[in-house]
Amino acid sequence: MDQVESFFNHIRIGDAKAVAKLLASNPKLLEVKDQRGSTPLLLATYYGHGELSQFLLEKGAQVDAKDGSGNTALMGVCFKGYVDIAKQLIEAGANVNQKNAMGATCLIYAVTFNRPEIAGLLMEHGADISVKDAKGNTALDLAKEQGNQPLVTLLQENT
Repeated sequence: MDQVESFFNHIRIGDAKAVAKLLASNPKLLEVKDQRGSTPLLLATYYGHGELSQFLLEKGAQVDAKDGSGNTALMGVCFKGYVDIAKQLIEAGANVNQKNAMGATCLIYAVTFNRPEIAGLLMEHGADISVKDAKGNTALDLAKEQGNQPLVTLLQENT
């Protein structure tokens, strides 16, 4: 197994000590991408490793780096529902209005996957509820389509 593959494996399982050791010997690992275009930070956040994510941010990981589909770490945690990591990424300067290849934003992900706490957090930090995805839907349109009245109400209160 090469060093990059080993590095990504340690990230997936959340082995912060091994990640730190590998980064100390090769700081450029912070910038590598896996076969799907995911960065170390994207993977750490996706797997819910908050402490490891914070470590990578402190080492200089790009908070808004995109994977092969244009998704950022913040989009991933909106999908997964990791509120604390979402806060961490926003505090690190993540763009809450970044769009992926399908035009989806973090707020659209939070609504699509019924993450009201994250949706509220995003709006508190400037998420634009008027943004439309590639199909022409806003977060409010999606909440209505799903019949998700609590999210409809939350979004309408922020219109």
